[in-house]
Amino acid sequence: MTTWTALQRLSRAEQQTLQDHLLQRYVREYLFPFSPWYRELFQKAGVRPEQIRTVDDLRRLPLSQKRDLLPTADDPQRFRKFILQPDPASVKAAWPLQKKLPLLWTKWTQGTAAVKKQLRAEFAPCFMTFTTGRSAEPVPFFYSPHDIKNLHTTGSRLVDIMGLLPDYRIANVFPYAPHLAFWQVFFAGQETGMMVLSTGGGKVMGSSGDLRALTRLKADALIGVPGYVYHLLRRAAGEHLDLSSIKCVVLGAERVPPGMKQKIGQLLAECGAKDVRVFGTYGFTEARMAFAECPTRDNAYTGYHLYPDLAIFEVINPKTGEVVPDGEDGELVFTPLQARASTVFRYRTGDLVRGGLHWEPCPHCGRTVPRISSDIGRESSLKDLQLLKVKGTLVNLEDCAMLLGAMPEVEEWQIELRKKDDDPMEVDELTVHLAVKAGFSPEQAAIQVREAFKSRLEVAPNHVEFLGLEAMLNKIGMETEMKEKRFVDARPKV
Repeated sequence: MTTWTALQRLSRAEQQTLQDHLLQRYVREYLFPFSPWYRELFQKAGVRPEQIRTVDDLRRLPLSQKRDLLPTADDPQRFRKFILQPDPASVKAAWPLQKKLPLLWTKWTQGTAAVKKQLRAEFAPCFMTFTTGRSAEPVPFFYSPHDIKNLHTTGSRLVDIMGLLPDYRIANVFPYAPHLAFWQVFFAGQETGMMVLSTGGGKVMGSSGDLRALTRLKADALIGVPGYVYHLLRRAAGEHLDLSSIKCVVLGAERVPPGMKQKIGQLLAECGAKDVRVFGTYGFTEARMAFAECPTRDNAYTGYHLYPDLAIFEVINPKTGEVVPDGEDGELVFTPLQARASTVFRYRTGDLVRGGLHWEPCPHCGRTVPRISSDIGRESSLKDLQLLKVKGTLVNLEDCAMLLGAMPEVEEWQIELRKKDDDPMEVDELTVHLAVKAGFSPEQAAIQVREAFKSRLEVAPNHVEFLGLEAMLNKIGMETEMKEKRFVDARPKV
């Protein structure tokens, strides 16, 4: 097996040869024989498992997507079809002799119970997380002990890519939840032996409790959701707390605007921390792993560094489903190479990436593993607004968020979609709620917001409304919600 140290310096050709080998093995020995959903999909598509020999052969297969996982009236537990379900007959038929011999030896020397225990350690669901359910009903995703080991592996790789040191003390302020972000940090700490204090975020201890924990721990690294981390550090700066021990901030679970990195760095400088590295990470429930940027002095986007032995990423045209060339915009498609329990394959993530996939060595760290551009947004954030009577206008709410998050005048914000005069037959209206930073004029902030929206998004907000900081924090649920309510669609459902 190729070690991570060796893997991250292999040539593209060597990595692709490895991926082709792992893909063949995974399809023939795991996916097709043990996955009810994908066995049926292969058969419907008229594709035999032995026809998938290279990454390019994935194009023979239809794409999967989240709606395939959702319950129906006829099949309320549809997600079960995505769990690998081996039995003695399918194992005997699918596995080559060299894989079956160790099981036979175990059976002869230790008995049938020992074989069952060995297979359970690889396949049996023992842990569960959920999709966040922003655009659809939450779906459970199961891990086997084998998948938990993968989570340990990816945790140690994240630490390596970001250059965190073994003696760092980590403050994890992700909310306690059955979601990937929290557990990836937890298992990274378990694998590397780093000291990780998990506070549960604002909903558990409140920002005052989290700040007490940060100062007492003398944390080297702070990890959490961008909006909450910024809120926490803003309060720390306001209380003149000493956070000089912090050397890096790791942000996850949401898109990270470049301006947010700068704001976080400025707040930490006010708290005595110098030359802080701020990283973005990318992950999603269905992958059961996360990816990170590498460090730069100016905290620039460096792209999320991938693990070519654990997963294949493609970028497709979201309208046609065709794979696009390296570096072009499109939707990310995910295929695992080592997954057990809940398994998706050639899965449309719904994440739109500007700048696509890159295979050239990273100009910052020199690693040769592929990278996804850091500029990623959710397809569900694209809203067709009827701003005129004659036609709709496609607005990306996450682009709005990137603008607002980067503006120095803006302390907190929320975007609300309404109907004019609350009339379902009228045009849509876009309202921006703002809490303005001390020292800035609300009127000037409104002008800046309108001009930025108009010049970059070609849509100006219909209304800019102002609230005090505390009222805005309550409005977005900063310490009461699992994630802040940044986007509110108040249009009547028709």
